[in-house]
Amino acid sequence: MASPARLPVRSEEQAREWSLVLISQGIESAWQQDPASGQWFLELDPAHLTAACQHLRLYLRENRNRRWQSPVGGTGEIYDWRVWFWAAFLAVMFYLQAVLPVDLSLAGRVDGAAVARGELWRLFTATTLHGDEAHLLANLASGVLLLGLAMGAFGPGAALLAGLLAGAAGNAATLLVHGPAHLSLGASGVVMGALGLLAAQSVLEARAQPRRQWLTRGLAGALLLTVLLGLNPASDVTAHLGGLGAGLLLGLGLSKARQHIPATLAQWDPWLAYACGALLAAAWAAALLAAAP
Repeated sequence: MASPARLPVRSEEQAREWSLVLISQGIESAWQQDPASGQWFLELDPAHLTAACQHLRLYLRENRNRRWQSPVGGTGEIYDWRVWFWAAFLAVMFYLQAVLPVDLSLAGRVDGAAVARGELWRLFTATTLHGDEAHLLANLASGVLLLGLAMGAFGPGAALLAGLLAGAAGNAATLLVHGPAHLSLGASGVVMGALGLLAAQSVLEARAQPRRQWLTRGLAGALLLTVLLGLNPASDVTAHLGGLGAGLLLGLGLSKARQHIPATLAQWDPWLAYACGALLAAAWAAALLAAAP
């Protein structure tokens, strides 16, 4: 019979905690202390060692995420404070629009004629630009709420990437409607995509959700639409609806994935965040190369 495998831990408290995590996954273990070194460890069947390490890695990652997350009292929702990094990024981009010698608005905005020539990166770069302070603040006011809730529901990486794709889809939709003469920029398609993500989750989990969650999301959606459509006379309704529809479709796919492979989706979430950053970086690199004299 094979000797038990040993998994070192920092303390008796961590040994108890990790043992409970493993028991919840059907893996039996016992915590022991080496009398010579005083080192605590978990003792378990060697056949379960690989699975135990995978479950513990996922548990530690989820606990790191919880430091950034707060429950929204009385709603059952989770708010992820890392959305403020997204808000800070948009603010920095707005500042760079004013100080850089390169005209970022000209290089990165949605330009129907340029997109028709193959400059597809504009669909993505335009989601990081704004025309003025009021435009930026309107998107931040709604985005930090809706995208923060979407990040809490789906994970920051999944929500950010889905929001970016939804924003690009909204920009593509407006070009289909308005044609090659159309010019636009703004993150409102991303924010509407976040609303679509939350709507998709509500649709699939309606029976399990209390009525107050529907009320919370309904009020948030109404606030968003008021800010984006009611307070901005130059709002691009087509881009907003396109982002909302794309977010809804992406949210349905992510919600289904969360139901069937929750652990796998959680493990991939950091990589989805990296993919979002890499996609934006590549889009802006292409935009700046095209704008170079």
